[in-house]
Amino acid sequence: MDNIITIKIEDRDGQVQEIEVPTDVNLSLMEILKASEYEVLATCGGMALCATCHVEVLAGAEHLAPAEDHELDMLDTLPDLQDDSRLACQIRLHNDNDGLFVKIRGSLQ
Repeated sequence: MDNIITIKIEDRDGQVQEIEVPTDVNLSLMEILKASEYEVLATCGGMALCATCHVEVLAGAEHLAPAEDHELDMLDTLPDLQDDSRLACQIRLHNDNDGLFVKIRGSLQ
């Protein structure tokens, strides 16, 4: 099907689930996670100000747009920063993100 990709999500308990994502509605990964009922606070509403949507990209990072300075600044405040850490609110999904695999790391408080 056109404009549908499959991504894998690992939750905080280590459970992995595949979800299908439409790419023609310009949703962020954070919005997809919330719509799929994952526990993501997203306190700042997607403005890259709180890092509660922190994810670690396990596969597919090469197909993501590079993090911008405001995202990198927020990531630098995290105690559990990984080399492939990103803010889900700053990731817009496109057709070339098929197969993306992320682990939810963001705080629940």
